[in-house]
Amino acid sequence: MHITAFSILVPDYDTGIAFFCGTLGFSLIADENQGRKRWVEVRAPGAQTSIILARADGPTQQAAIGQQGAGRVWLFLETDDFARDHARLTQAEGITFEEAPRHEPYGTVAVFRDPFGNRWDLIQRA
Repeated sequence: MHITAFSILVPDYDTGIAFFCGTLGFSLIADENQGRKRWVEVRAPGAQTSIILARADGPTQQAAIGQQGAGRVWLFLETDDFARDHARLTQAEGITFEEAPRHEPYGTVAVFRDPFGNRWDLIQRA
């Protein structure tokens, strides 16, 4: 077994696509109109697991945008060149690094927030 996909709440589909496919460089796997909603699936290069972008519907879901991890880092973006990707993301609109890169026994890491408020680790394993 493996996880094939998980969803992230976004304020709207096109904003989510712009961030994931533009800023992060993910591929748009599917964007299918289902009437009241769309099936929007994105995937990082080389990954098997997709992210389903779920447009928040109603006040409860809208309040949960950026809070799915309850304030914790819950998304981990692994790179094979930390310096390159950290520099690129530092310049990217909508990315805010919360700390300087740090070296841990498991690798080089820095926490950033996406434009929706989700906390991520950018990590290059040791």
